[in-house]
Amino acid sequence: MSTGGKIAIGGVVAGLFLWWLTNFWIAALVIFGVPAAAYLLLDPSQRRRLRRVSRKELGS
Repeated sequence: MSTGGKIAIGGVVAGLFLWWLTNFWIAALVIFGVPAAAYLLLDPSQRRRLRRVSRKELGS
């Protein structure tokens, strides 16, 4: 299994545990807020590279 797949599975497990431990809104804020904050912390050149790679994988 790839490293990205392991990270994704770990994120899902952590999200489900957090959901069980707290209420839905706090868990949803963490699940969606952490990746959004990580994206916003990237430099503009890193964001361009990330968008370019994502488009290539989608076949655009």
